[in-house]
Amino acid sequence: MEPHFPVEINHIRQKGVVRITWHDGHIGEYPREYLRGYCPCAMCQGHEGGVKFVDVPDAGLAEITPVGNYAIQFRWDDGHSTGIYTFDYLRSLCPCPLCSGWKSESETR
Repeated sequence: MEPHFPVEINHIRQKGVVRITWHDGHIGEYPREYLRGYCPCAMCQGHEGGVKFVDVPDAGLAEITPVGNYAIQFRWDDGHSTGIYTFDYLRSLCPCPLCSGWKSESETR
């Protein structure tokens, strides 16, 4: 499987989303609360395995920073900034109908 990487990342404040245009032309719009809720850091996810959603209402996004050539890091208005979101992880989180349908089909196998 080919690794995923973004060609453009934009925080669209008025819509409350981060829009990522991927190398294959796919565009995903990720609500801020969604990204904050799926923060991959150990404090948010724990050590049990699996991915869980942590509800953080009114998550404000202060900054997006690249991490090498494999990830980005968000700094949130609540001061949280320890999650490193790899590009593959972000692509797996894509909430668009096309990706959500693909996830549903693959989860039933």
